Amino acid sequence: MQRLTGFDAAFFHVETAGTHMHVGQTCVFDPSTAPEGHSFAAARQLVADRLHLVPPFRRRLADVPLRLHHPVWLEDPDFDLDYHVRPAALPAPGGVAELADFTAEVMGRPLHRHRPPWEMYIVEGLEGGMVAGVTKVHHAAIDGLSGAEITASLLDISPEPVTTPPEQPWEPDHVSALDLGRSGAIELVRQPRTLARLASRTVGSALDLRRRNRSEGEGPPPAPFSAPRTSLQTSLGAHRRVAFTEASLEKVKAVKNTFGGTVNDVILAMCAGALRSLLAARGEHPERSLVAAVPVSVRTEEQRGTMGNQVSAMLVSLASTVDDPIERLRAIAASSSRAKAQDKVFGVQELSEWAEVLSPGVVSRGARLAARLKLLERLPPLHNAIVSNFPGPAFPLFFAGARMVAAYPMGPVMDSAPLNITVQSYMGTLFFGLLACRDAVPEVWDVAEYLHDALDELSKAAVTAGVGGRPQPGSPNASND
Repeated sequence: MQRLTGFDAAFFHVETAGTHMHVGQTCVFDPSTAPEGHSFAAARQLVADRLHLVPPFRRRLADVPLRLHHPVWLEDPDFDLDYHVRPAALPAPGGVAELADFTAEVMGRPLHRHRPPWEMYIVEGLEGGMVAGVTKVHHAAIDGLSGAEITASLLDISPEPVTTPPEQPWEPDHVSALDLGRSGAIELVRQPRTLARLASRTVGSALDLRRRNRSEGEGPPPAPFSAPRTSLQTSLGAHRRVAFTEASLEKVKAVKNTFGGTVNDVILAMCAGALRSLLAARGEHPERSLVAAVPVSVRTEEQRGTMGNQVSAMLVSLASTVDDPIERLRAIAASSSRAKAQDKVFGVQELSEWAEVLSPGVVSRGARLAARLKLLERLPPLHNAIVSNFPGPAFPLFFAGARMVAAYPMGPVMDSAPLNITVQSYMGTLFFGLLACRDAVPEVWDVAEYLHDALDELSKAAVTAGVGGRPQPGSPNASND
């Protein structure tokens, strides 16, 4: 039995009928490299053989009676692998559009709260004889890096699978409601002292943050709820749309090397250009710059291999009011740099500790009430979109002998940000997974095209600049990251 941290539990508590807090990934595999060819049975068996390497896959959620404390993870005594790993097939012609539609259907369904919160679909019928794996896992169990570690546990660096047997046999948990209530009550007694210390430290951090913001020559990063309201900001429906696209990592790095900043800054500039084009097509030209929420991993080396969430988020201006794409990129890089500095003053530690002491019942009821009353439609948006980027391997990976040729990650959407653009690098390619509320962003495939238009615009400017791939003097954050 393991209690969820307040931060992890919050991902369960804020779920509503329209807000599903799971993350996903759609991978495409070439089974021609598998020594014995592809079969669903072989894929299922590989997952079965590696369950000990992915502990969250056999853990289910258990609520504490009366919600006295955060829920716990239990090793599920009723674990059934066949519920979680399922065969599927695409309709003809089995192209990327059909795969995206299937993924949208999967991502639009909430995970079962009384089973280990994950599902995997082995999808056949793709054109060219390819096979796909569509997986979703609840965000309470993983963040971006721990999710990547889970994926790595299921993949190999050669077509021949290598499985290490478990050191100890798996044992299910048998815990009564009385045990859960007793442990929750004991831990609850300590919270008033924790709350007093936390309140004092938070006030100090807030004052430090205010002093830093006043000293910033170019001004602080965007404040919460300072994003402009657009047609994107609406209460979520339960259904989703998905689009996939790719971009050359080398092409993105060429822009970064020419104008400075980081790879992430260039990705944010691509997203800024895409959102400008989307809103322009709708006849909208916001007078204030759009704001992106950008997740940032704070996982330390000591925390590698652990599950749960070690992540913060920063608000970054997308400089969408700036017409020139290069000036827009530079403004985004500067905003991103200031947001990183601010996060060091008031970061994930305070947020995590506040989540720890807040009542689970209050958070859950508050989230449902806000959704029912559509309160977020009446407030200024917290942000306009979510953009996440994390690195993947530069070498090929294999699943049951089949070579992975594409990997499209996806993150959750919410009322203030009905579009999530998540990016992963793999083998020199950036794979973009776009997940959107079906009602708010029906043009999600147009957004994917606009991303390419934005990168082409930046690339042409880099060629014109002709500085040999070296950072331009004076560019903000000039680096090779």
